[in-house]
Amino acid sequence: MAMICESGRLEDYLLEINEVNYSHPLIKEKAAQLFLTAQTDIEKAEIAFTFVRDEIAHSWDIQGKEVTCQASDVLKYQEGICYAKSNLLASLLRSQGIPTGFCYQRLMLFDTPEKGYCLHALNAVYLKSLNKWIRLDARGNKPGVDAQFSIDEEKLAFLVNEKFDEKDYSIIFVKPNLKTITVLKEHTDVLEMYKQHLPECI
Repeated sequence: MAMICESGRLEDYLLEINEVNYSHPLIKEKAAQLFLTAQTDIEKAEIAFTFVRDEIAHSWDIQGKEVTCQASDVLKYQEGICYAKSNLLASLLRSQGIPTGFCYQRLMLFDTPEKGYCLHALNAVYLKSLNKWIRLDARGNKPGVDAQFSIDEEKLAFLVNEKFDEKDYSIIFVKPNLKTITVLKEHTDVLEMYKQHLPECI
């Protein structure tokens, strides 16, 4: 799928915002642990992606207790849903000067249309060394979900099934979708929020 940048300025995809707070001491400390100056942008992107995918639990998968939003809180509590995990991945990569945006899919929440839909968040990363954007989904793998780092063919967590009214949004956004941030800020019960209150579309 051809991706469309919301902004034509790569520097906009490096902005520090409330949810992508890479000046926070926790983010700076983790970045220092993960990255080396000599690493390429491809290496840094893969390291950050693998860390967020594998070391930060998806709250639904672990039946978690914390609703996290800011990247620093996702790191502190080591859990978050896709909205939160995409904030953390963006924060780590932007801290390294690697442009990172936000992408979305409209998916069935629990495998059948009758059980409703949700907006799913992932990231797009611009690799200067390749002069291209790639999409990465650090949601976290589990049986039936196998997202991988790839600079060629996408290996995302979910394939969109358009006949069931699922949708792949083509825009690479500078900031997280306001609906996703609002739902994280308005709820304290992560499981109830996940089952009942996730936005269905952009």
